[in-house]
Amino acid sequence: MAGRPVLNRRLDGHGTTIFAEMSALAVATGAINLGQGFPDTDGPEEIREAAVRALREGRGNQYPPGPGVPELRVAIADHQRRFYGLEFDPDREVLVTAGATEAIAAALLALLEPGDEVIAFEPFYDSYAACIAMAGAVRVPLTLRAPDFRPDLDALRDAVTPRTRLLLLNSPHNPTGMVLTRDELTAIAELAVERDLLVVTDEVYEHLVYDGEHIPLISLPGMRERTVSISSSGKTFSFTGWKVGWVTGGAELVTAVRTAKQYLTFVSSGPFQYAIAEALRLPDGFFDGFREQMRGKRDLLTAGLADAGLGVHRPQGTYFVTADIAPLGEKDGIAFCRQLPERCGVVAVPNAVFYDDRDAGRSQVRFAFCKREEVLREAVTRLRGR
Repeated sequence: MAGRPVLNRRLDGHGTTIFAEMSALAVATGAINLGQGFPDTDGPEEIREAAVRALREGRGNQYPPGPGVPELRVAIADHQRRFYGLEFDPDREVLVTAGATEAIAAALLALLEPGDEVIAFEPFYDSYAACIAMAGAVRVPLTLRAPDFRPDLDALRDAVTPRTRLLLLNSPHNPTGMVLTRDELTAIAELAVERDLLVVTDEVYEHLVYDGEHIPLISLPGMRERTVSISSSGKTFSFTGWKVGWVTGGAELVTAVRTAKQYLTFVSSGPFQYAIAEALRLPDGFFDGFREQMRGKRDLLTAGLADAGLGVHRPQGTYFVTADIAPLGEKDGIAFCRQLPERCGVVAVPNAVFYDDRDAGRSQVRFAFCKREEVLREAVTRLRGR
């Protein structure tokens, strides 16, 4: 082993995630963790009980079917029809995965060859870069810049080369909260068709849009047979630990993703799949109420951060808000976030780690508002008195 690193060189630089680091700091200091994006309350009681019922009835305790239990695949297809008017065959065009993270990994491993280029919005969720690297592909960032974080569509067109294979899109976008408009999506779809590109879309925050609307790219002309549409249950139903995600798309693409996925987890989350099948059939009032509850938390935290002197970029969606520390006289978001737990007992995440162009996000930090209101109020109080 002398002279050769143990870790595969494709994963060089992809060590411990920033989420693990900052969550460990939260535990060590007793700080309020507004860094990692998980709720501090569980989702609907009836859905939790549905999981218990499945466990007790022996549904999913052994290996479920590789593509996912039929009940969930049908519920996913019904969800796509109910909210977006999209029709998918549950047997051929729906695949259940171990969260959206596995869906993204399986899609990129299945669709990319070494040397292929992948254009992705930066700042990007950290698993994107790692999965592109594992596939042996090359990431090409399209930088979203403050204050509005809109994509530069001319720059996107210029970034496409003969080696470009795939666009990796995230809307609503983590961490900026940007939501792509219909005009932007239409332009992206037209470019994908013109240049014969595949598209993978991460839509896990689809039910958390406060300004604008969520429009699946796969619904636009020419996109059904070139788009892998990904979502999951964790963010919508507040059961992030269950890790139930899914892929929808044309049969050829879904078959390709399933080919890779079967050699990753093969199957997962058996009893929870039955519970999420029930969750997807909750009435509109649940989805509307959850969105309005999260809108109120967004407004509470953004107002509090502004009162504490930070520059606030109000998110259109997700449950994160990006803030600028420059008005506080700070420049380095990474150093700021490492010091913040000791300074005032709050944890945030530096956006710079989500950029290739670190300078573009150097003074930005991300706070999660998917917490109880009393927790958010206490965090704001601590930040004001830093």
